[in-house]
Amino acid sequence: MKAKWITPAVTAMDENGRVDIEANKKIYDFLIEKGMDGILLLGSIGEFFAIPTAEKKALIRAALAHIDRRVPVYVGTNEMNLEACVELSNFALDAGADGAMVISPYYFNLPDSAILNFYDTLADRVHGPVLLYNFPDRTGYDLRPDLVHTLVSRHKNIVGIKDTVPTMGHTRALIQKVKKEYPDFLVFSGFDEFFGHNVLSGGDGCIAGLSNFAPEVAAGYAAAARAGDLAAMRAAQQRIDALMAIYDVAPQFVPTIKQAMAERGVPMQPFCAPPMLPATAAERETIRTILRGEGLL
Repeated sequence: MKAKWITPAVTAMDENGRVDIEANKKIYDFLIEKGMDGILLLGSIGEFFAIPTAEKKALIRAALAHIDRRVPVYVGTNEMNLEACVELSNFALDAGADGAMVISPYYFNLPDSAILNFYDTLADRVHGPVLLYNFPDRTGYDLRPDLVHTLVSRHKNIVGIKDTVPTMGHTRALIQKVKKEYPDFLVFSGFDEFFGHNVLSGGDGCIAGLSNFAPEVAAGYAAAARAGDLAAMRAAQQRIDALMAIYDVAPQFVPTIKQAMAERGVPMQPFCAPPMLPATAAERETIRTILRGEGLL
């Protein structure tokens, strides 16, 4: 079966909230050496919303050169301004990205007509693969399966979607509606715990955050799925279910994931861009307890 686990990589930063290029290179090496199937730069966990465009471009250039085609790399080119989104998407593709992943405009709840117009215009002007990013909790509206089907039928370069929703029913409907007619369209879940359900339903896996600090668990799960080893998949699912507790440690999960990486010895500092605060002493101890429980410390 098709099964890939792509890491939406955190963005390592210094104490001033600026992108730390060298630390990010070490993160990519860690993920690749542990067997990840691909990397997404500048996703939600990558704090795209807090990084100036010039720093994004510097990171994109450095990351793609350093990764050097060892694994596929997608880039989150999310910008509220359409012109800026088109420009950054083409910049990433020209630098060697395998695709630009774009969340639709957020803040206002938009009607289908506005969403279609946004992606129609984007796909027409971006000269390479585009992946949709559905995250209703952040945008205030949903990229429904029928809407996604319309976009895919109009644009050959809309090649996939990351579906970050709290129910697999939505993703399953995407698989049934879109992949039935367009089997090469990529459908990834955005939550780690849905990986198994996704691939067993005919999807392509997930782009999900636990793999930042537990890449060997995620890569093992993907390998088991590709081999059709249901016993190994069940064991991996149970480990993922236990590690999902990381998301409940603090109100914001990005500092928690960065702290878990630091606890595991990834050569980076767990700094985040404001307004996110670092993990407290009590939160750090909770993180260590979760990691110990799965043999990751």
